[in-house]
Amino acid sequence: MNVVWAGTSPTSGRFLLAEIKSTAAELFDRFGELRSRGEGYLEVRMPDRDFPLLTVGFRGEHAVIHLADAPESMSLLEGDNSVPIDEPVEVPVMGDSVEFTGRFVSSVDHACRILQEFVRTSE
Repeated sequence: MNVVWAGTSPTSGRFLLAEIKSTAAELFDRFGELRSRGEGYLEVRMPDRDFPLLTVGFRGEHAVIHLADAPESMSLLEGDNSVPIDEPVEVPVMGDSVEFTGRFVSSVDHACRILQEFVRTSE
């Protein structure tokens, strides 16, 4: 299965806006590289359409997931209770560090499973 994605460069640590069309395995290789660096940000969609678009930003063991269904429709996914609901957590979003409350924070393992499901089903 092919996907289209943009993400953090594992060498520079900067978000690269240029999209890459690759296999899902190559996307998960990048996810693994970023995870071993300790942080990263990815935007993923299917090759034949712009939406839905899933984004995953993570730092350490904390991740935040956004889902865009349309150009003006972006939602934060609820967290997995891995962080207390009021605790602030910062993760990368594109080139910035953004703070979210624990309500929207998941473990990186949980975020990886959601990303795998999204790639498998495009939902």
